[in-house]
Amino acid sequence: MLRRFLLGLLSACLLLSQVAAVAAPKSVALVYDVTRNGQPFATVTESYKQENGRYRIESVTKGIGVYALLGERRLTSEGEVAAEGLKPGHFELRQGSNEKKFLFTDFDWPANKLTMKIKGKPTTVSLEKGTQDLISFAYQFMFAPPQGDALVLPVTTGKKLRLYNYAVVERDASLELPAGKFKTIHLAKADKNDPEKQSDKQSANDDKELWLGQEAYSLPVRIIMYDDGGAKIEQTLTSLHAE
Repeated sequence: MLRRFLLGLLSACLLLSQVAAVAAPKSVALVYDVTRNGQPFATVTESYKQENGRYRIESVTKGIGVYALLGERRLTSEGEVAAEGLKPGHFELRQGSNEKKFLFTDFDWPANKLTMKIKGKPTTVSLEKGTQDLISFAYQFMFAPPQGDALVLPVTTGKKLRLYNYAVVERDASLELPAGKFKTIHLAKADKNDPEKQSDKQSANDDKELWLGQEAYSLPVRIIMYDDGGAKIEQTLTSLHAE
């Protein structure tokens, strides 16, 4: 009896994963406005495309005014669309034309190895199940929106593999943005007040507060983070097109 129950539960979970994969759009185009301490800072343009069981995500940040001198920040992620959602194979981060700031990450799922290349030097660590990269993790919510009060997600920043611990602050939180009115799931880092985490500059920079659009495929419609100097960076959705 117990065996039948467990098999039935497993089948139901697989079915739900497959339904989520089917429900997710095959193509998404997003545009965000970004402010720094309330002042215009940048525009972020993102695209997600899925075809033949594969996906590609590209995110390009272009500075406004004097911030344009920093150069484009381009994130790309490519990989497989599996029953459980996105399974990255390769991730890149490019900042301007300075190759020393480029980051390259490869996911070897059969061998459970994650190789991050920083300034041309590779570092290899164990690849944890469900690991995402800095851009794919946001799109993984299309396939697996938060179900409980908290979630833990392994994410590679391109330099390190970290566990992102998020708490669900609020559900059905209403937001009115340039792209429209959304009911959202509000997520915040559960460990953001941990003194040990705060002493880690890279970890502090990776902290993000997210609002996922419940009727926008659970994609982020608002993001708040802080830069190296503690300035508040706010990213808000201005346009969304999905097919």
